[in-house]
Amino acid sequence: MTTSASSLSSPSTLVGLLWPSRDDARFAALRAIVLMVVGTALLTVSAKVQVPLPYVPMTLQTLVVLMIGATYGWRLGGATVALYLAEGAMGMPVFANTPPLAAGIGYFMSPTGGFLFGFVAAALMMGFMAERGWDRSLLRVIVMMSIGHAVIFAFGLAQLSLVMPFAKAWTVGAAPFVAATLVKTALAVALMQAAWSVTRRGGKA
Repeated sequence: MTTSASSLSSPSTLVGLLWPSRDDARFAALRAIVLMVVGTALLTVSAKVQVPLPYVPMTLQTLVVLMIGATYGWRLGGATVALYLAEGAMGMPVFANTPPLAAGIGYFMSPTGGFLFGFVAAALMMGFMAERGWDRSLLRVIVMMSIGHAVIFAFGLAQLSLVMPFAKAWTVGAAPFVAATLVKTALAVALMQAAWSVTRRGGKA
């Protein structure tokens, strides 16, 4: 019988192939917990690797979010990013600039709040596309990762534009990140291609 924990991941994703789930409920739950803890830890570390900017710091989080979604699948990837947001909402210092800023529900109302919600949407989108093979073709994975970054920026700019004119929101929330986003998109594409290349040589795909 398929358990709710085992249904979190898809066998068509990288993680599903490298560490297959089982119908055993305890194993499936332990596997999901381990992967989610690892994912939230990577998100926390990536939030601390940053270039400070006036409104929205430049971090490695978008790269990690897209990779989690693409490798975990939409269920487990979305659940992992949602857990990360829940940790921050509970006051754990997992977000960028915490400390000195205080984590908690109020952080979601800050200029970076929209980007955080975009993380969940992007992880779901990446996982959905990956489970349909978009992560295995060079051209498709380029499109896939570009869409993921676009989703994050759409959410982030939407919230920023509630507190400032859209032109200014673009200037402080998108324009400074264009070059870095192109680099992170290229890096995500390279990582996915390399991972699938190794997996195919190992006879798992």
